[in-house]
Amino acid sequence: MKSFKADYVFPVCADPVKNGIVTVDDYGKIISITDESTPPPIDVPVETLSGVIVPGFINTHCHTELSHLQDKIAQGGGLINFIKDILTLRSSDKTDILAAAEAADQQMYENGIVAVGDISNNSVTVDIKAKSKLYYHTFVEVLGFVPERAEEMFDNALKTAEQFKPQSVSITAHAPYTVSKELFKLIKKYSDSGENLLSIHNQECEDENKFYRYKLGGFNDLYQHLGINIDFFRPQARNSLQSIIPLLTNRQKILMVHNTCTNLKDIYFIKRFDRKINWCFCPNANLYIEKRLPKVDLFINQGLNITLGTDSLASNTKLCILNEMRTLQQNFPALSIETLLEWATINGARFLGIDNEKGTIETGKTPGLNLLTGLSGFKITDDTKVKKLV
Repeated sequence: MKSFKADYVFPVCADPVKNGIVTVDDYGKIISITDESTPPPIDVPVETLSGVIVPGFINTHCHTELSHLQDKIAQGGGLINFIKDILTLRSSDKTDILAAAEAADQQMYENGIVAVGDISNNSVTVDIKAKSKLYYHTFVEVLGFVPERAEEMFDNALKTAEQFKPQSVSITAHAPYTVSKELFKLIKKYSDSGENLLSIHNQECEDENKFYRYKLGGFNDLYQHLGINIDFFRPQARNSLQSIIPLLTNRQKILMVHNTCTNLKDIYFIKRFDRKINWCFCPNANLYIEKRLPKVDLFINQGLNITLGTDSLASNTKLCILNEMRTLQQNFPALSIETLLEWATINGARFLGIDNEKGTIETGKTPGLNLLTGLSGFKITDDTKVKKLV
């Protein structure tokens, strides 16, 4: 048994507790949340800390298998150049890939992350995830823009997913510009038949919308670079997000990731459809790749389930949800710590379907406990740090 007392405890599901005391058992299960006027129900020594206790963080978007690409790709080159670099550089010695992925897993643990929605294009991280202290849900990502190869690519994804079982795993589309209508339909059919969480890269650059609206922009050059004939593609006269929504299942939760160029019309368009859309921001990756941030203000007060992710070390300097919160706080000062914590904890837990155990500090749960120090009036600053307690 352990008890921790801090200046405040933020359960997330309830009001902050001033001079709060959290007691956990040896397995990290919450025994009680009290304040200094009500001692813990069990006679346990109380460790007094300076700062704020919050639940463990949920990272809903990462690519651990790309961790070996840290510092290999120049910042600010734009998404299309980033994709070219990934395709050129991602092949490496398996020992190096595994060592970097294992270090990334440990880094997330030390930064107070307790659960990860992780993108995989192969099975290289299976054993790392099986041994990890973190909870992982793996999204096996399907790419295939050529219609004739849809079944082949989907079958390959099924085989990869089998290698992750019995871990939590599902099959998902990579992005609108890499998945044909035929492949989207196969994913929808599969998703309609059983549990299959979806996570889709969405509107990371203006060229994605230009391509879908007018068949113009840099993606034409990318397909030419890759030797892909896109004569079959017809512009949709609407943004990429609006174009693919009818192709998606209404039976599964769907995470739209990045949303750098998503506008209010896109948000309103989606609300007209019966789809279980969630939204993930990875601000530091957006700055790393495109040197811009999503229009976060448009998403606030819309009643949307918003989560946070780190993306990969190919597009970020560290895997730290606090660092993502800091960037959002600095660029959108009106965001409260209560809102940011919801995005960083319970919203991600709900999307991953683990909110019965993680996401809030409640009796009976095992959410993990983090201590935040260096706050200024509940604002995240350059001095704010996270320390994992449990």
